[in-house]
Amino acid sequence: MQDAEDVRRTALSLPDTTEKTAWNMPTFRVAGKMFATLPEDETSIAVRCPKEERDELVLAEPGKFWIAGHEAQFAWARVRLAALEDGDELRDILADSWRQAAPTRLLEAYPELGLPAAD
Repeated sequence: MQDAEDVRRTALSLPDTTEKTAWNMPTFRVAGKMFATLPEDETSIAVRCPKEERDELVLAEPGKFWIAGHEAQFAWARVRLAALEDGDELRDILADSWRQAAPTRLLEAYPELGLPAAD
């Protein structure tokens, strides 16, 4: 099972990421822009997720994803750490959130993490 230290290690492995405490919890930022938080009891993470994708994720996997009431109007989703398959899934989720917050210069500098391929 993934835990808070796995989240911290994985998030901080992404380029230009820093950890900052805000709202009494760890937050992770790329170039100063928040892309993940480790709320409350550290059994879940909050990540950036476009609203239309977020709603689909919650419907498809309600045991893994949910929307916190105070975040409903924002493009964020919660992920239960215990429901993740492994560290690769955690990294994929955090990298996707990182991409949504990272500036273009970082997306271009790290093509393996950067912009999604055009169809």
